[in-house]
Amino acid sequence: MVKTPRVPSLHRAFDEMRFGADRTLNLRLHHPSREQAVRRAENWLRERQMSRAVEALVITGRGNNSPDGVSVVREAIVQLFASLRRRGVINEVIEHTPGSFVVTFARLNAVRDAPQRARNPHEPAPRDPAGLAALEPATRALLRLLAKRAIEELGVEPKPSFVEQEMLEQFAAAAAGVPEGADREARLRTALNAALHEYDDR
Repeated sequence: MVKTPRVPSLHRAFDEMRFGADRTLNLRLHHPSREQAVRRAENWLRERQMSRAVEALVITGRGNNSPDGVSVVREAIVQLFASLRRRGVINEVIEHTPGSFVVTFARLNAVRDAPQRARNPHEPAPRDPAGLAALEPATRALLRLLAKRAIEELGVEPKPSFVEQEMLEQFAAAAAGVPEGADREARLRTALNAALHEYDDR
């Protein structure tokens, strides 16, 4: 007996048109654990923010097959959303369906300007100059330019000591959104350029 292919619902068709594969994260496909789902979702959302996406669709599922009908992954992702809002990665989350959410992203500068209380108090920001020395000259030049622009935006004179410290802060903020992988430094430069363009767009 030949089965008739399932026709995507109108709702799904509209979602595919609106978001496309590049801006859709479907956490139901591979049945990840709670920890795997949170790690994958955070990395994916940070990457989309760095690529200057406006919005994205995150599918968690409703948990129909989960114990007590409660999706552990869905609950974990809702908690992650709250954390990423405090850290300046996402701006708003709207429940799209009982098993999916539409996320809108914050401006890249919001990561840098996120309140200190939103960061992990037990995890000091990386401040190792040797880490910057290992970067390519083009990357360090972008970091220096971005640091100067950020300081000038605050109405402060970009003294050398301020610039060096700000370079470390900008590097920490940008690197958090660029996961390990091939061409990571090239992707980091893309993120830094995007942050610079945000200053130009003001």
